[in-house]
Amino acid sequence: MKSISAILAVAACMSVPLHAAEYKVKTRYPIVGTEGWDYITVDSGARRIYVSHGVRVNVLNADTGAPVGTIEDTPGVHGIAIASRQKHGFTSNGKENKVSMFDTTTLAVIKKIEVGRGPDGIYYDEASNRVFTNNHGSHDITAIDGSSGDVVGTVTVGGDGEGAVTGKDGLVYVALEDKDEIAAFDPRTLEVKRHLPLENIKAPTGLAVDVKNKRLFVGGHSKTVAIIDADSGKQIASFPTGSGTDAAGFDPSARRIFVSNGEGNLTVIQQHSANEYEPLETVTTQPSAKTMAFDTKTGQVFLSAASVTTTPAVEAGAKPTKTIREGSFCVLVVGQ
Repeated sequence: MKSISAILAVAACMSVPLHAAEYKVKTRYPIVGTEGWDYITVDSGARRIYVSHGVRVNVLNADTGAPVGTIEDTPGVHGIAIASRQKHGFTSNGKENKVSMFDTTTLAVIKKIEVGRGPDGIYYDEASNRVFTNNHGSHDITAIDGSSGDVVGTVTVGGDGEGAVTGKDGLVYVALEDKDEIAAFDPRTLEVKRHLPLENIKAPTGLAVDVKNKRLFVGGHSKTVAIIDADSGKQIASFPTGSGTDAAGFDPSARRIFVSNGEGNLTVIQQHSANEYEPLETVTTQPSAKTMAFDTKTGQVFLSAASVTTTPAVEAGAKPTKTIREGSFCVLVVGQ
């Protein structure tokens, strides 16, 4: 645990806005169960939130938090991708090296798809109508047809992908956590076009994009978010964040960047132009709220969180045990 003085020192280093905080936790949507979690996805058009939850995915109404249903039998689920036009959804089941393809109307599983080892992050590229899984065990990316669910190939990136976005040039940019870089590949040919080394971002995880201005926003385990020119790979600016960063988002209307930090806060940065940025505020969320999804319709941010108790390991070299308190798992709704 950090000392109070250390926490205050970090806060002092961050630019504090002169106005009252604009964002806050407005409400919490409770979810039953004590399983672990990872990514959270929002389908802004259909007004649904998909929450990974250990062996299932909880589906909630995005406006009320009311349970819509569950997608069962997703062992070690990490993420959820939605192909809205096809009314198909896909979950990356890390413990069985498979992807579950489901019907977004009924939530019924259509089939399971064999992919690479250890599928983690998963995302949909609308232009190519393809779903991609970042496979940490085989250090590659599996490409799946969004209509049929057929595997159409593999992207050889040689690293462990995390956050991913599609740029103005049609390329998919993916943060490689173990390489400290961003790889860009063609979603149709599956050819890796270039690698963008990162200056001061270690273990990049969260990635968002300003498509219009060709800017990438990447955060990782170095308590920093960097603004990158997608064409040249040049770093435009960087700002401090909290620790435990795992996701990022961008609001093109308000021109704001969001970075979710597991220590219990959300970093908000204001974009003034393609090359001008300013820290706006640090929003208190909740410890463990490391993953997020930005809702393009309401401008709100959804974050998964729970009260977690860590028990030190008895045996030397063993990992500590983490226990989620019953009744504490929820989705935080952050807005203005």
